[in-house]
Formats: sequence, structure tokens, C-alpha cells
Amino acid sequence: MPTETLTLEDGLTRLTLAPHIGGSILDWSIIASGQPLFRPSAADALDSNSANQLACYPLVPWSNRIGDGGFEGAGHWFALQPNNPPGLLPIHGSAWQQAWSVIEHSSQHACLQLDSTVPFAYRAQLRYSLSDGQLHIELSVIHQDEHAAWHGLGLHPYLPRTANTRLQAKASQVWLCDDQGLPTERAPLPVEWDFNQSNALPHTRLDNCFTEWDGNAVINQPDLGYTLGCQATGSPYCLVYCPPGEDFFCFEPVSHPVNAHHLPGHPGLTLLHRGQSTSISVSFKLNP
Repeated sequence: MPTETLTLEDGLTRLTLAPHIGGSILDWSIIASGQPLFRPSAADALDSNSANQLACYPLVPWSNRIGDGGFEGAGHWFALQPNNPPGLLPIHGSAWQQAWSVIEHSSQHACLQLDSTVPFAYRAQLRYSLSDGQLHIELSVIHQDEHAAWHGLGLHPYLPRTANTRLQAKASQVWLCDDQGLPTERAPLPVEWDFNQSNALPHTRLDNCFTEWDGNAVINQPDLGYTLGCQATGSPYCLVYCPPGEDFFCFEPVSHPVNAHHLPGHPGLTLLHRGQSTSISVSFKLNP
């Protein structure tokens, strides 16, 4: 198994990538102070060979959980197996559990590519770029299977959480979930989950999808001395994951809600035939 990592620098920030572990980001930090912009990976994170131990990974060809053992494409059933024990459902697609190839690499840019056959044939590309404290990520997929399939995309960044971390992200409603994490109904935003104005993160568990997100967010880190702005295209939904007692949280720009494959109208998903593609882009901007 290759263990090569790639490093990008723009004079203000340093980005380290682990292509062989799901095309993931290992670390993104401020060069001068060493302050982490994404959750810093543990010293043995590379040994784990698991993207969910790193700082950020791509979600291809879907985000979050899918129920019912798979989904129906255009007249073809795609069977799926659980892929993240002890979880009982398939989660976050298949790209995060495969090695990506390096197509391009310079001091401020890298392009990674994955040709996958699981759970169907597709080609995904990731483009990472650094410039003046801004990390720009483009994620695209081309469907290559003979059977058409629903596609969804997203990013799964882990962010530092301190006592005073705050989040602002304008959305209209939130999906409530059952014990498996599958959506049950849309509801108005509870006060503690209302991030339309900058709000503290909840102390109880939050792992839910927010609807009609406007594509803009601000992560305020006063204890670390900066704010992180986020802008996304192709991502009208976002997931917020706050596990109680942890020093991180996740803010995930995604194209579709959880289990959209089984929701009426397949919201946010794109049915792709062979040769067709879809993409999203997300930028994170450091503001000291």
C-alpha cells in the first residue's frame, strides 16, 4: 500500500493530502501559528488507513446513509452492504474507502482521480487548490456503468471545536431522524439548532440534515483566533454532526438529504446515464 502524502502551501496555510486513503485531507493548518483549520489528524492516523480518522474526505456517489439494502436506478436494483461497522447501513458512498491516483500536483494544486467499480462503475475527480488562505475543492463524477444510477456528492470535513466555537449557516428546516439515522420528517429549526444567526454548538447530539441551505457558512473560532468562511455550489443541503464531549464537529456541504434515494422525488440526486456527470465545489476561506 503506498503511503505517499502530498503537500500544498500558499504562504499562509499548508494542506497535506493522503490520496491513498480515500483522497482525503490529512491536515490543513496556518503555517505561522500551527493553528488547525480542520481537525488535526492523530499521529497514527495514516496507520489506520481509514478516512474517517483524517481531516476531510469526499462523499461519492452518495452522502450519509441509505436504507432498504440498496436503491432502484432506472429499472435496475443496486444492492448495497453496510460498510462502516458497527453501523448497520451503507454510508457515505464508496470513494472514501478506496485509494485515489495523483493526476496533477504542484505547490498549490493537486488533482486526484478514482476509477471505481463499487457499487457501480464511475470515475471521480477531486481538485484541491490553495490561494491566499483559501482552500477550493472541486468534486465531480462521471457515470460509467451500463445501468443508470442516482448520484449525490458531498464533503465531510472535521472542524476543531472549543468552548466558544460558533456556526452560522442559513437554512429553512431540518430533517428529524429515527434511531438508525434515517430521516422521518422535516421540522422547523429548534432554537439550539437555529444557525441562521451565529449560534453556539449544542451540547446534546446533533446529526441531522438542514434543507434549503443558501451555500454560505461561517465557522467562528475565537479561541483559535480566526473565522473560517465557507461557500458552496451544487450543495443546497448541509449536515451538522456534533458528537457530545468531542473536540470536533462536522459541517458537511452535500447535494442531497440523507436517504434521498428513498424519498419522494429523489431530492438533490441526479440520475446519470453512462458518460453523464455532475459536480459540486466548496471553498473555505481563512479570516484571521
